[in-house]
Amino acid sequence: MHEIKYDGFRTQLTLDWAGARAFSRNGHDWSKRYWPTVAAAEKLPAKSFILDGEMIAPEPDGRPNFHRMHSRMTWNAEQLAFVAFDILHLDGQDLRSLPAIERKAKLWDLVKPADGIIQYSQHVEGGGAAFFQAVEKMGLEGRVSKRRESPYRSGKLDSWVKTKCWELGDFDLLGMRREPGKPVAALMARNGRYAGTAAVTLPSSLRERLWQRVQASRAAKPNQRVPRDFADDVEWVKPGITGRVKFLRGEHILRHASGRDGLAQQHHLDGRNLCDH
Repeated sequence: MHEIKYDGFRTQLTLDWAGARAFSRNGHDWSKRYWPTVAAAEKLPAKSFILDGEMIAPEPDGRPNFHRMHSRMTWNAEQLAFVAFDILHLDGQDLRSLPAIERKAKLWDLVKPADGIIQYSQHVEGGGAAFFQAVEKMGLEGRVSKRRESPYRSGKLDSWVKTKCWELGDFDLLGMRREPGKPVAALMARNGRYAGTAAVTLPSSLRERLWQRVQASRAAKPNQRVPRDFADDVEWVKPGITGRVKFLRGEHILRHASGRDGLAQQHHLDGRNLCDH
């Protein structure tokens, strides 16, 4: 079965004798940040539960906007929403050994109609290719696929897999970093902010041409905030060289990006992220 991969903060929502609370992926108590959701959880028809889900900042059409998460957490927590996609415990019963499809049925019975601040992660069974195409067309981050008979287990297992959509965008080249035995790393920026690195895995002749252009455009370190360990071994360049990078949608900084198709006349780099499963 397939679900939308929501772009937000993984959250565990619990209710017990002490009331409702919300915990981050790392176990931090974020109940005060998510107080409207916590208040809504206490009104659900149960004495105790543990829900697994994603806290998102939904747009009017329901699509999550990760870039609004922090401001809403600070000023408008009532504009956040908790999307529940699994349930671990309910009224003293451990549900983790039940098949995923049965757990989702119990989850729906608890949170329905689930159209307010606590929402339900809808799923479809089968049709994975068509589901992914629809997710990609809607501009969503990706999908999560789960075996319908699988129990709940922590960590990454072969019973579930996430598949992200791709984006293609233009970035400004800040500089190049060379390390022995590693691909040349291009430091990129977008909208005036450091965006990460892309490994330049071009043919050697094109790579040397690019390096010559970089040396001809050498400049002082730019104003963007970049990691400190890039300070001494980077050839910084003047503004004007841009790179076209193919990257995974929903990544908030480029990771594992690599050059692929060579240089265009406009000094463009073409890169891509490794598929994230």
